Formats: sequence, structure tokens, C-alpha cells
Amino acid sequence: MQIDSGDTAWLLVSTALVLFMTPGLALFYGGMVRRKNVLSTLMHAFAALGVISLQWILFGYSLAFGRSHGGLIGGMDHLGLAGLTGVARGTVPALAFCAFQMMFAVITPALIAGAFAERMRFSAYLIFAVLWSTLVYDPVAHWVWAEEGWLFKMGALDFAGGTVVHLAAGISALVCAVVIGRRTGWPHERHQPHNLTMTLLGAGVLWFGWFGFNAGSALSSGGLASMALVDTHAAAAAGACGWVAVEWAQRRKPTALGAASGLVAGLVGITPAAGFVSPLAAVVIGFLAGAVCYAAVLLKERLRYDDSLDAFGVHGVGGLLGALLTGVFAQKALNEAGQDGLLAGNPGQLVPQLASIAAVGVYAGLVTLALLKLIDKVVGLRVPTPEEREGLDATEHGETGYAL
Repeated sequence: MQIDSGDTAWLLVSTALVLFMTPGLALFYGGMVRRKNVLSTLMHAFAALGVISLQWILFGYSLAFGRSHGGLIGGMDHLGLAGLTGVARGTVPALAFCAFQMMFAVITPALIAGAFAERMRFSAYLIFAVLWSTLVYDPVAHWVWAEEGWLFKMGALDFAGGTVVHLAAGISALVCAVVIGRRTGWPHERHQPHNLTMTLLGAGVLWFGWFGFNAGSALSSGGLASMALVDTHAAAAAGACGWVAVEWAQRRKPTALGAASGLVAGLVGITPAAGFVSPLAAVVIGFLAGAVCYAAVLLKERLRYDDSLDAFGVHGVGGLLGALLTGVFAQKALNEAGQDGLLAGNPGQLVPQLASIAAVGVYAGLVTLALLKLIDKVVGLRVPTPEEREGLDATEHGETGYAL
């Protein structure tokens, strides 16, 4: 198939947009921690940009999209991106597709970091990020997105990463929060966000970058990308409204943090469905994601696990809900590469959706648990309590975020 310059241009722009999401995530998370931990939190995202980019170039892409071995993992045929130069993937260069997918691989372990903010050793995080990307992200991406992947062949729909990125990261975040344990003093001591203006700015950057995340996944610049872009915006708007509406009714006050969290929940919810559902369905998905993720965040206080920045409550629950609702609202008439969902007369589509949720959730959770136990024995997962109280900016990085 001949390379199309318009499709290529859109994919290159989308790649830049998705890259911009990782600094956006750094701001979003950074504003929610205490000021003594702002740099350590930002470093989780920026370190992933460097370390996981190299992992992807060296062998990650090959494991995710190389020649399939039983539908479970790619081969070693593209180590160091060998064999991609001058080759087309559909109507775009293979290198452009590789770069676009790299940005997904980069942001996913950074999402997990929200669960253990303010208490994990930086060295442990770096080891975890590389091993998790290699043993969880790359195989799961192969299962769902590679043409020979076993979940792809089963018919599971995930347009832009509801299961691959958000569910896998969210389940892993929950395991991290439980294994690493609560922050010192939580929940009796209040751990107030130090800069919500930073968080709202980060949420805005995420909203902007998500157009590349979802609409770029069309791998073309035509009607499918247009629908995915509109669906993305509709779900973000509805997610903010859904979260704030429930919060307002429950707490009697609508909060800025709630609006920011809700729009991200809406974006997470629509991610697997963006190329398969109508804009009206996107509104429903986004609103439900905002409301349900708000309830999930409240649940952590009852169950008393310390998911510091709600990585599981937003990404795990939102990714699960979005994957399930994709099987409800999908319409083959909107995308020939998709399937009809429950409301279009095909309740059977819920089977591969549920299979993908179960397989990815269980696999990510078990591998994450094993990795955490191993890393704890080798370098230790958690900083000592005196260092935690002083703040990770000083003790882990020898810096301070603000010199006022």
C-alpha cells in the first residue's frame, strides 16, 4: 500500500501530542502531592520519557509488534528498530507508527506512579518501569493490537488503549498501593495538594494531547479520526460534568480537583471506544465514567488502601468501564474494522470485551506483584520513614521544587 502524506502528517502530529501528555501528566500529578515531593513526582513522568523510549527502541517495539509467537508475544526481528526504515505500515511509514506507539508505552508506567507517590525509592521505580514495560505492557499490547494477538483474533475492541494502557496500569497501581503500603500518617494526617492550579493546567494539557492519543489511533486523517476526535472531546466534557454533579450532590460543593479528575475519567472511559461509537454514546460513556470513578475514589477511604493520586480509581476503573461499554455501544456501521455491540443487536461482543478485561487485569496484577516482591528484596521499594517525612525531593534528588 502506498504511503499517504496526509495520513503520515496527522500521525506525526499525533505522536507529538501524545508525547506532550507525559509532561501534562507530570503537572497533573505534581500539583496533587505536598510541595516537598513535587520534583520526585515530576521525575516519575520525565524519567519514563527517557528510559522507556530507549527500552522501546532497543526491544520493546519488537516484543509488542514483531512476528507473533502463538499470539502471546512478538519476536526479536525488530531489535533496535531493524527492518523498519523505508517500510510502510498501511498508509504510513512503519517508523511513524513505531514512534506513535512509543509514546503510549512511555506514559503507561508513569500513570502507575500515581499510586505510590511520596514514598517509593527512585531506583526502585526505574527498575520497576523497565521490567513492567517489558513483562506486562509489551505482551498485552501484542495480545490486543497485533494482528496475530490472541485477544485481537478473538475480536476484543480497544481502539486506543482502554485495556492496554489504562486497565493494565490501573490494576498494577492498585497492587502497588497495597504492597508498598500507606503514606506515613495516612489517613489521619491530611495530605493536601500543594498546587491545584498546576493540576488543572496538567488536566488541560492531557485533554489537548488526548486528541492525538485517540484520533491518532485511526492511523489516517479522514472520517474515522474526525469521529474519534469528537468522541474524545464529548466524553471529556461529559466526564467533568458527571464527576462534579455527583460530588456536588454528595459533598455540597463542586471542586476544581473534581472537574479535573472527571474530565480525565471521561477521557479514559472513551479511549477504547473512540473509533467505534457515536458522539451521543461518547457523552453517555463519559458521564458514566465521571460518576463511577468518583465513587471508586471514595471507596479507597472505606477499604483503607492509599492510592495516593487515584491511579486505580480513575485509570483502572475508567479503563474497565470503557472496555465494557465499548461492547454495548459499538457500531460496525461507524467503523468496518469494528463490530456491533449489544445495542446494535450483538450481545456476543460482550464476551471478548469481558475476556480482555479479565485476562489483562489478572495478568497485570500477578506480574506486578511478583516484580514488587523481587525489587523489594534487591534494592528496597520504600524510603525510610525519616526520609519520607523530610520529603523525597531532598532525600532522593537533593533538590527543592521552590526557592521562595
